[in-house]
Amino acid sequence: MPVDILMPALSPTMEEGNLAKWLVKEGDRIKAGDVIAEIETDKATMEVEAVDEGVLSKILVAAGTQGVKVNTIIAQVTGEDEPARAKPAPVPTAAPAATPAPKAAPAAASVSAPVAAPVHTGNRVAASPLARRMAEQAKVDLSAITGTGPGGRIVKADIERAMAGGTPRPVAAKTTAPAAAPAAAPAAAPVSGGLPDSRIFFAESDYEAIPHDNMRKAIAKRLTIAKRDIPHFYLTVDCAIDALLDMRKELNAKSPKDGAGAFKLSVNDFIVRASALALMKVPGVNASWTDTHILRHKHAHVGVAVALDFGLITPIVARADTKGLAEISNEVKQLAERAKAKKLKPQEYEGGTFAISNLGMMGIRDFTAVINPPHSAILAIGAGEERAVIKNGAVAKATMMTVRLSCDHRVIDGALGAEWLRVFKGFIEDPVTMML
Repeated sequence: MPVDILMPALSPTMEEGNLAKWLVKEGDRIKAGDVIAEIETDKATMEVEAVDEGVLSKILVAAGTQGVKVNTIIAQVTGEDEPARAKPAPVPTAAPAATPAPKAAPAAASVSAPVAAPVHTGNRVAASPLARRMAEQAKVDLSAITGTGPGGRIVKADIERAMAGGTPRPVAAKTTAPAAAPAAAPAAAPVSGGLPDSRIFFAESDYEAIPHDNMRKAIAKRLTIAKRDIPHFYLTVDCAIDALLDMRKELNAKSPKDGAGAFKLSVNDFIVRASALALMKVPGVNASWTDTHILRHKHAHVGVAVALDFGLITPIVARADTKGLAEISNEVKQLAERAKAKKLKPQEYEGGTFAISNLGMMGIRDFTAVINPPHSAILAIGAGEERAVIKNGAVAKATMMTVRLSCDHRVIDGALGAEWLRVFKGFIEDPVTMML
């Protein structure tokens, strides 16, 4: 009997992926542990290993297919003495016959293609609870949507498609028809999440339409949820970094030229170390919100935002509170390289407790970052620059760096966030204390 190979869930949040490449072909013998395919998720390209032994009898999803849902059957394996037997494709449920319109009724406005009637259960349109809730929030008329779920049920994807394509809002109850048929109303403007689609304002020759890839869709989804559901507030301080720059120069001069012990420290490495130590000193910030509890984490797993050509990812320096500057520096460089090659493992970019976003190297003086759940805070780092400051009653020159902490007010109150910034600033301005 054929054994199904399913589209795997390569991370806890994965819902679909792209089947980038098959590394075996039909008729090849495979055994458990063999790498048989490459799957592209929103964060990385990952290898899929076989869990059964036999002959790859049938490939059901071709290489290059995008948006393959988790648990979709992508191939089948049979024993060498068994014939290949692919599962038959499901037979679509026939839509109910339309009732002929009375002769006296006015002619309907012409449409480009017929639309199947939505499936009703009694007086209620068949829809999943999530789809029904999304429709209510977006004020989308369920009766105007054709379901693609089992038995014609309306599912989440149908609502998203309707919102992107401009499904009409619910209309008022019909009144007595006028003597003359009214002119056809203009087509509704396409909408996305309740907002007009930008394409209605521009001619097609004025733009290039770039399809959303999985990473961009994931970023949009997560950050929309973050700004909608997390009550952000912000705290800002300036840190003098002259002593830190001197220590960095001195330590880099002592690094071996090459070999396993070589390192080259950046300002960001000091920031990761200072953040981790501050999280241990002020554990209330090293926490996550759940509906029933606040989770206080025993170690500081610090995410470092990395800009990619195709999006943004935040690799995690696990247990950063237990690691020295050289180890943090080398680990961040390795994580960034794997991130750019889309080779990160899920455990290397999920499960952080805090995050850092540094745009200082791009000349940005200060900015505000969006919290990346399940974190309760993120630190935005601006550029170090020479400024005039007052020291001992006189004007002096100092290299200053502005940092801004975005806080989840469900977990972190103002005084707690301010205490964390005070401790962080202390480590940055007196970096020797990071070595103690």
